[in-house]
Amino acid sequence: MREGVLVTGAGTGFGLATSLRLAARGFEVFATIPEPGQEEGVQAAAAEAGVRLQVLRLDVTDGASAASAVASAAGRPGGLYAVVNNAGLGLRGFFEDLADEEIRRLFDVNVFGAMAVTRAALPHLRAARRGRIVFVSSAGGRIGAMSLSGYCAAKFALEGLAESLALEVVPFGISVSLVEPGLVMTPHFTVNRGRAHAALDPARPYYRWFVRHEAMVDEVLRARRIVPEDVARTIEQALTARRPRLRYVVGRGARLMVALKRCLPDELFARLYRAQVLRRVTRPARAAEELEGIAGVPAQVGAERNE
Repeated sequence: MREGVLVTGAGTGFGLATSLRLAARGFEVFATIPEPGQEEGVQAAAAEAGVRLQVLRLDVTDGASAASAVASAAGRPGGLYAVVNNAGLGLRGFFEDLADEEIRRLFDVNVFGAMAVTRAALPHLRAARRGRIVFVSSAGGRIGAMSLSGYCAAKFALEGLAESLALEVVPFGISVSLVEPGLVMTPHFTVNRGRAHAALDPARPYYRWFVRHEAMVDEVLRARRIVPEDVARTIEQALTARRPRLRYVVGRGARLMVALKRCLPDELFARLYRAQVLRRVTRPARAAEELEGIAGVPAQVGAERNE
């Protein structure tokens, strides 16, 4: 009898890659999507991979939707063994450029959505006296970064939730893990990073810095080429390890930065960040740059969906 794993935000990216990998491993995977139009693509990917997925509708911002999807998964013969809280939004832009509604939407999905799904799953996991909960966080949940203040705030909140929850549920045989990727190459990230609307206004004081920072991110993505399958492999490890860890950092660059942040005094780490990032982003404009403008930044706006 196959154990059930519910994966949120399984329409694309991390969630889809994780669903396919876990199904190939032998789990019964409940791949949840927020919109019915995504099911065809998910099923096509499953057919190509030679696996079967149970596709469920789940809007993590709707408590009733979360409860219904979890109940459907728990009612299967294999029961519910694990939840992977993957659904999330990205939002890039300097803090002054972030609208209140953009930040609230970010927290509704990334934090309160994960809470709703986890709360719905816990009674089933407690009754079984076993189970695992995985939160897909980010290196941005350990390290603050310019142009990511809203996103980092949400991920820091998720880290606090997971670390505290791990202490509360261990007596029931339930483990909690955080998976913390660095920058990952996904279709959504390369096309639309979830830029704040105001960040693309040339009249804003941070506009030039924002565009330069975006260019730096592109350089990192091209150099490191972390892909969703790397994250999926780590999630599989968190679900199958005999003694799962609380935190798994994905990517050499992310591991290096997290290690430096942990080992160095705050001021020394800040000096390193200023030398490597801040000075490049805030340098005076060159004539060529003024002529070219920042037309290289596409005008996509709105929150990036990790689905």
